[in-house]
Amino acid sequence: MSQACTVSTGNSGLDTILTGGLPANRLYLLEGAPGSGKTTLALQFLRDGANRGEKALYITLSETREELSVVAASHGFDIDQFDVFEFNSVSEVLGDSREQSVLHPWEMELGETVRLIETEVERVQPKRVVFDSLSELRLLAQDTLRYRRQVLALKQFFAGRETTVILVDDMTGNTAGQDTHLHSLCHGVITLERLTLDFGAARRRLQVQKLRGVDFIAGYHDFTIRKGGLDIYPRLIASSHHAEFTGEVTPSGVRELDNLLGGGPMRGTSTLVTGPAGSGKTTIALQYLDAACRRGEPCTVYEFDERIGTLLARAKAFNLDLQAHIESGCLCIQQIDPAEISPGEFASRVREEVEGRGSRMIVIDSLNGYMAAMPQEQQIILQMHEMLSYLSQQGVVTFLINPQHGLVGSMSTNLNISYVADSVLLLRFFEAEGRIRKAISVIKNRGGAHEDTIRELRIDAGGIRVGEALSAFRGVLTGTPEYTGSDMPLMEDRPRGA
Repeated sequence: MSQACTVSTGNSGLDTILTGGLPANRLYLLEGAPGSGKTTLALQFLRDGANRGEKALYITLSETREELSVVAASHGFDIDQFDVFEFNSVSEVLGDSREQSVLHPWEMELGETVRLIETEVERVQPKRVVFDSLSELRLLAQDTLRYRRQVLALKQFFAGRETTVILVDDMTGNTAGQDTHLHSLCHGVITLERLTLDFGAARRRLQVQKLRGVDFIAGYHDFTIRKGGLDIYPRLIASSHHAEFTGEVTPSGVRELDNLLGGGPMRGTSTLVTGPAGSGKTTIALQYLDAACRRGEPCTVYEFDERIGTLLARAKAFNLDLQAHIESGCLCIQQIDPAEISPGEFASRVREEVEGRGSRMIVIDSLNGYMAAMPQEQQIILQMHEMLSYLSQQGVVTFLINPQHGLVGSMSTNLNISYVADSVLLLRFFEAEGRIRKAISVIKNRGGAHEDTIRELRIDAGGIRVGEALSAFRGVLTGTPEYTGSDMPLMEDRPRGA
């Protein structure tokens, strides 16, 4: 195998980040705090080599073979696929009867440890090696200079052996938090982090800090540990995922509603539907989704707030039979638990629906739920912008449901994302003739012309109805709308078209 070749890490997500894998026959550092997933990723690396018919060796100074076997079994692995070299005790290294008169015990122990490792490598002749962990070697060395020299000696020992080596470091013996000296010696550095949030599951992320001669995807990449290994979600870069599509409109089947947006949302655009709770935001999005499914277009709903059963029952009450679309395979509704998902995993799910299932319309209900899933994320707007850009590149129609605080009066939202969306539909409550009514208007539409009128919105068992333009309005945009016109334009309980 030439040094220009790459070897798979055994993890498809990490291989994507590395644009194919690790350059072969080099020395790499895999570092992270205990519990961040280093051992699991290292086992995936060796298992991939074993599956390809390569000899692989796991050198462990910190864990026993039994402990490794338990970790591997939890993921469905079998460590018998590769060699495991462990140090059972200090006596195995030094010998019970060895006498020392000049050298310190730790000096002898380090030298003997390294000698035994080199002997085992020469015996097995592996193509892949994992050394776990450097913190034990650091403790044996006692001093930084001696430790660096020993790591350098290991690097020189493996040079020319056609062996790809991963050094694992749990960083427990490094008070500075990272070993910059070690970084300079290794061909590449991969760092795993485990973050504990105020509530919910721990978040994990990965960063390739350096990789000589390879143009990798920089930045942080979220990942989770599940049965089978690490699920790594490469950071979404919208510009890398352009697909050809036609910029046609997508009608809802309700002519008056489509007229507000010049015929309907354009493909590749995002529409923000905003208003107070109960004003009909989700129902409007589902109307467009129902029409798309009737055209045979795969669609996806990400439900953060409402239970799927409740959503289906409510939609059916408004004459939208979503269950039939689910049974036909045209519609997929995913229940999202905000406490258990990271931005990277959510973006990965979206990509899977778009690229794997061919989804042409996506509804995110709601942005408040999306934000609740990432309360400590600092770049939530940028992440949403990148995802919407990706969906636009793919020609997907996206609906974002954005609930506002309060029912009447001045209202606000936790997430000001209106500037990111291509179109904005504004819903409001208003009072007229002693009844609470709903108004709908279009604030902007980058996809083309749109009506600038305010119309009454009615949602009942007959579905969605949009009334005549209501010209005699005051204070709609301030949140306190007042209708002063006659009752003739208002929709009452009369048949459609009357």
